[in-house]
Amino acid sequence: MVTMRDVAERASVSIATVSFVINGTKRVAPETRARIEAAIRELGYRRNVVARALASSRTRILALLHPYLEARPIATANQFLMSAAHGARERGYDLVLWPVNDDEQMSHLLAGGLVDGALLMEVQLRDPRVDRLIASGLPFALIGRTEDEDLPFVDMDFTTTIDQAVGHLRSFGHRRIALVTLRMRASTGNEPGWIMRVKSAYLDAMAAAGEPPTVITVEGTSAGGRKAARRLSEDFPEVTGVVVVNEGASAGLVKETRALGRSVPDDLSIISAATTAELGEMIEPSLTVMTAPATELGRLGVNALIDQLEGVPDAPPNILIPCTLVPGQSVGPVPAL
Repeated sequence: MVTMRDVAERASVSIATVSFVINGTKRVAPETRARIEAAIRELGYRRNVVARALASSRTRILALLHPYLEARPIATANQFLMSAAHGARERGYDLVLWPVNDDEQMSHLLAGGLVDGALLMEVQLRDPRVDRLIASGLPFALIGRTEDEDLPFVDMDFTTTIDQAVGHLRSFGHRRIALVTLRMRASTGNEPGWIMRVKSAYLDAMAAAGEPPTVITVEGTSAGGRKAARRLSEDFPEVTGVVVVNEGASAGLVKETRALGRSVPDDLSIISAATTAELGEMIEPSLTVMTAPATELGRLGVNALIDQLEGVPDAPPNILIPCTLVPGQSVGPVPAL
């Protein structure tokens, strides 16, 4: 097994200097650091996390707390996870996914001393995980928001995103615009806060436009999307535009709309928000999407946590970033009467 001594000999430095670089405990001249990092790569040296933790009382491991996914993982969630993991690694930390759905799982996390901090996703407005973390003193940051916006968070700007999506449809003449969002198994009030913020932003946008709202909630699956298409056709035939904030249901919505003999976008225009451009390209016709800033938010979230751990003096962040409109072929003029 390659040791720190081997790295020191290859780089022609002391073992202490190698330790300073590996553990980030002391500044090392850039050219010396470069030689050490080159030796680490050439020799395939891997740090002994347990030994380092015993020596420093830190593990340099972060937990990303995410509830068990109710359906298959979706593309945007994967972007959040991978971006946060890469951002942590760049700063010398490892990120582990820690599914947390109940108090016992939180107790295991907090009692074990295995992680230096926690990054939370799918944050509820009143999130019991946050209360436990505050009580424990374990540093944390949020991708999402609770009701208390004094906590460090990064999040999508759902108000701006929904306003832009509704505005884009209205620019094509659409007045009756529906929202298709996600139904979760969690009891009402315990859903992730973004679901409530999306609905609130949509209701405000429709009120400002002077039009009645239509909200349909379905599971985040293709079957859920097909169900939404049937409801729109049977119960709300006057709707000509749809904003979908339910990534897993998007394909099913388009497919079932066409199966019902309706054209996208000639009969029904569709925007999928808080998703990826790649998803839009996988559906026929290609979807107009509002791409989620997942990569940016993942890095910002993990940096906010690491900044706390390393004593960076800046105030904890409160950052909102809207989604970005990427036109496809699923939006067109309102159908002629």
